[in-house]
Parts: sequence; structure tokens; C-alpha cells
Amino acid sequence: MAKEALLEDLNPQQKEAILHSKGPLLVLAGAGSGKTRVITHKFAYLVRKKKYRPTSILTVTFTNKAANEMKERIGKFIEGDVKSSWIGTFHSQCNKILRKDIKPLGYKSDFSIYDDDDQCNLIRHILRDFKIYEALYKGVASRISLLKASLISPEQFLSQGDGFSFDEKLGRVYLKYQDELKRYNALDFDDLIMQTVRLFEEHPEVKKKYQEMFPYVLVDEFQDTNKSQYRLLQLLAGHKNICAVGDDDQSIYKFRGADVSNILSFNKDYPDAKIIKLEQNYRSTQNILDVSGAVIAKNPHRKAKTLWTDKGSGEKVFYCKLNTEEEEAKYTARIIKDLYLKDKYNYKDFAMLYRINLQARALEDALRAEGIPYHVVSGISFYHRREIKDILSYLRLILNHDDNLSLRRVINSPHRGIGASTLSKIEQESKKSSTSLYTAIKFMLKSDAVAASLKEKLKDFIKTIDQISTANYKSAADMLKDIAEKTGYLDDIEEERLQNIMELVSSAEGLSVKDFAERVSLMATRDDDHKKPGVSLMTLHSAKGLEFPVVFLVGLEEGIIPYFKAMDDPHEMYEERRLFYVGMTRAKDMLCLTGVKKRRLYSKIQDQEPTRFLQDIPKDCCHWTEKALKKPDVACKPLKPSPQKLSCAYVIGCRVKHPAWGVGVVRDCSGEGDDTKVTVNFPGIGLKRLAIKFVNLEKV
Repeated sequence: MAKEALLEDLNPQQKEAILHSKGPLLVLAGAGSGKTRVITHKFAYLVRKKKYRPTSILTVTFTNKAANEMKERIGKFIEGDVKSSWIGTFHSQCNKILRKDIKPLGYKSDFSIYDDDDQCNLIRHILRDFKIYEALYKGVASRISLLKASLISPEQFLSQGDGFSFDEKLGRVYLKYQDELKRYNALDFDDLIMQTVRLFEEHPEVKKKYQEMFPYVLVDEFQDTNKSQYRLLQLLAGHKNICAVGDDDQSIYKFRGADVSNILSFNKDYPDAKIIKLEQNYRSTQNILDVSGAVIAKNPHRKAKTLWTDKGSGEKVFYCKLNTEEEEAKYTARIIKDLYLKDKYNYKDFAMLYRINLQARALEDALRAEGIPYHVVSGISFYHRREIKDILSYLRLILNHDDNLSLRRVINSPHRGIGASTLSKIEQESKKSSTSLYTAIKFMLKSDAVAASLKEKLKDFIKTIDQISTANYKSAADMLKDIAEKTGYLDDIEEERLQNIMELVSSAEGLSVKDFAERVSLMATRDDDHKKPGVSLMTLHSAKGLEFPVVFLVGLEEGIIPYFKAMDDPHEMYEERRLFYVGMTRAKDMLCLTGVKKRRLYSKIQDQEPTRFLQDIPKDCCHWTEKALKKPDVACKPLKPSPQKLSCAYVIGCRVKHPAWGVGVVRDCSGEGDDTKVTVNFPGIGLKRLAIKFVNLEKV
């Protein structure tokens, strides 16, 4: 690729952001304004024009998907292996640093990484020990995560308490949790960042080493950073060559610790910072931008932006108020079906967005009734399936015998007759000897006080782990096969779970055990991206970073959005408005808004008021209507999916010729033999539903 291609097809603001290469820079990138293009081109510009080595530019983002896309795009501009560059998530970058330099903090470099499930399991175990109500574990895990995001240690948190409150108990759980993690030689996701910050602050020579290693720092999605992540960036970018790209209007992860003030106060922390606004939108029509812009403009304390596009006004935003959530669901499903049958869009072009998960049920029912394929985004992660977690826990225990949490998970999986009472004896021995559970079992095997039957069970388990631990494997796939077979895990396992394990083994082909273990440890639940055909259903939070030609925002009512828990907190209300804005700006061509008069919430039918955000929408950009669907009017006869469709002679999407109407495209097909019926879209004629036995259709 020619060098000048770096600055081609860029608008003036994008070009200015790329050319600025000295000192702090904040790029305020509005929705759909091409921020990824700026980051990738800037990286390539620094390498090709400013002669930075690719490995000397620290580039951080929030998902593995985003990091991989950056590497792929940058690879088209520069020579050499981009894979070895420091382009990755905050967690993966900190993991690399800690693997090399964690020893001064008292950890070994082969530490395990605990995900959300592991964190919750350990906290439940601690709550049981402290005789605190175990069902609180999720709330406790969330509080601890937020404390770490704010760089508050257990000791600091305890020093703020009065000795009697629940926070005092929480502080003791937090302290015990951190002690157990260190004893297991393990870190959770929040620790990866918090401990890296601690490493830099307590060991200036290590900080200096990485500041010199990375003379330039690039940050994506800056509005999503929390206090610990921002502090990490400040420590690394002591030279002030930092470019942060983000949009305060799209800061919607406060519940995870994201702090929008980081982006709002950037120019205070860096007084000489240059600020560039990207306001040209390449995604949406002007009507969509005007509607969403009018809503977000009501938020105070924001960096004002006025988005514009050269795509034209487009269709007006559509708002419809219906009676119930069932009517709302049928109405939206009918529109989707109609647009699909008219050959305007494929089903994958549609997204249905909602504030809370329980709204999905009615939508799914309506889509199924219409025979419309769909998938719910952010279902259970592949890496969080029980069988995958089990095999990976074996892997972690084999690599780190101090990992008590992994041992607890697998010691009786598959069933070995090692129950809670046996595990309790092992725990007692572990505490008495101040060793890991694994070492405690080895002590017990040498003790005459332990029953022979129990010794036999424990001996087989330890023997299996030791055998795999000492074997020399060419690839991680070979080790995973051995784990699955030698532990007996594959005995009496369901076919679906077996297939999932085989998929895991396949994904490990060609990778070393160490590389594979690190890769899967850093897989976050929200990072999965299994694209499937059909309409996408997801929460507004899950929609961030995505775009669709047609978007439906459903449930636009007070108490849903804004969510009822946010009503009394102005800052939470600002976040709800930003969430609504993010949902609207996912739409490229069409944006449909819906709400209802009555909705069943938490087993009770409630009267609903339209969301206050609708008051801010300019009326000339939107078409307003109120509809009460009656049974005779509900769409056309549902086309239910059935095996018959699979055997239909006319494949959806194929072209056929009619004697009078000419060539058309098959949009639906049902029945078989003489009962076959097809829906065909003929240009200039429209949709026609035809019985094959009465019409002479010729395949083109």
C-alpha cells in the first residue's frame, strides 16, 4: 500500500488528530465518526513517518475483538509482525507486565487469573467461613470490584469503618479474599490493573522501565476507563505523549466503575492538551442524528458536539404507543417481517434493543410466531459453560498446584466419592499446616490417621494430576485431550457437552500450553462475539459499539428507561440518558421507538407513562402514532418455521420468473409437494403469495 494512502479519505479533523504526534491529545469522537480509523491510521503514521517501533506504542482498548480488529487494520499499513505489538486490552497488557515483573509484590510469575465465576465461588466460601449470609455473594463481589476499580485496598477500606456496620464485615471479607488470592498465587481481573498500578507506584525503577519502553500511548474508548485504569495510563505516560480517543456521551458503564469525569477533566490533568472533535458521522441519517443529539444535549457537564452527515435526512424516526407489551412485540415483529418480505433488508439487519432482560420474553414469542429467526446476544459465554470451566480448572490446577479454587471445583468432577466432609478434612489439614489443599492431600496420603478407602480416592486424583503435570506436551490441545480422558471426565457425558469440549481442544491446536492458558484466562464474558443469522435481541448496554440498518428501541416508559432505581440520583439519570442516546445511534437507516400503556413487571400489571426523554425529541424529525391492535388486525397469518421449509423446492433468496410479472426474488416458502406456497417480491409489482400448483414459476 502506498504511503500516501495513510492520509487519504480522511476528513480534516481526522487528519489533524493523526498528524498531532507530540504531547497530550484528546479526540472527542462522536458516535459513528470513525474513531477506529483514527487510531489505526495514527499508529501507522507514528511507525512510518515518525519512525516509532511498532512494539514501542502501547495501545489499549476494552475488548479482545476490538484489539484484533485494530491489529488487522494496522497490518495493512505497516510491514512486519503486528501480532507482537502491544495492542490489547487493559487486562492483557497488565498481564504481560506482571508476568515479567510481579515478583517484588510477593507473587510468582505463573499466577492464575480468576474470572467472575471464580471470584464469586471464592467469596461464597469465605462468607460460609465467616457465617455471613451466603446469598450476598454477588453483591459482595460487585462491591469489592468497585473498590479495586477505585484503588481502595482492604486496609484502606477497613480504616474508614466504625467497627459495627455491614461495611466493616465487607472489609473483613475483602481482606480475607485478598489473602486467599495471594495464598493461591492468583489474581482476579481487577487485580491485574490494581497490582500493576501498585507495582509502578512502589517500584519507580519498574515504572521507568515501561515509560522508556513505551514513548507513546494510545487509548481507545477512553470514556469507559475507571480510576485504576486512568491512574495506570498516567503512570505509563509520564512523558505526556498520550492520545485518548472517546466520547463522554457514550459513557454507560458506571455500574462497572467507569468514571466519565476522566474524559471531562483530561484537559485539567494535561493543561497543554490539544482537543479535537470528530463530528462528521458516517453511520446514521441526519434525522437520526438530530433526534439523538436533541436528547443528549439535555445532559449537563458534557463536551458539546453537533454530529452531521452527508447521507441526507433519511426517513423520519418513528414512534408508536401501544396497549401492552404483547401488542408491542407483535407490532415490531410484523414490521420486520414486512420489510424482509419486501426485500428491503435481511433479518440480520434488524436489532431489537431493550433496557432490562425480562423485556425479551414477549419479543421472542412474537418473532417465533412469525417464523422470524433471531438470537439473543450476551447469552451464556462459551468459556462459562460448566464443562469448559471444569476442563480449564484442571488446566489451571496442573499449572499452579496452589490454586485451591480450581482444586475445589474438580476434585469431585467427575464423581469420585469425594464429598463435602472429605473436602472439609482437607481444608482443616491445609489450615493446620499453612499449605495449599493440594499439598495437604499429599500429607494426608502419608498419614496413618486417614482411612484407607479415602486414601485410595485421593491417591487416584493426585496421581492423575501429577502425571499430566510432568508430561511434555507439544501443544495445549494434547494436554486438554489428556485431561478430558485421564480424569474420566468424558465418561458418561452428554453429546452437546462433549462437542463443546472438542471445540475447546480444536481452539488449542498449534498453541503452547502457556500461551493457551493465558489467552483463555483473559477471555471476559462480555467479550464473546458469536455472530449468528437472524434478528439480534440485546440490552442497550450490550449494543455499545454495534450498528444495524434498522433498530427498534422498545419499552420507552418511565421506570424502564430511565430505570426506576435511577430516579433519585441525578448522575444515574445522566447515565440513563446516555444509554438511550447510545441505543438510538446504533441505527443506520431506520429508528423505530415503541412504548406501551400497560406492562407486566415483576408479576404485576402496571400503568406506564412514556419516558421523559421523548419530550426532548424535535417533532419535525419524528412520526408519532398511537395504535391499538385488535385480534383480526394482527399481521398476516403467521408463517411458523417447520421442517417443511427445509424441504421446499424454492430456496429463500432464489430468483424465479412469472409469466406476467417477470423475475422476482423468493422471500418465504412453506409446505411441500402440491401444498407448496411461496412469497415472491416482484420489482414494480410488490409481494405476491402464490400456490405453486396453480402458478407456472420458472427458476432463473
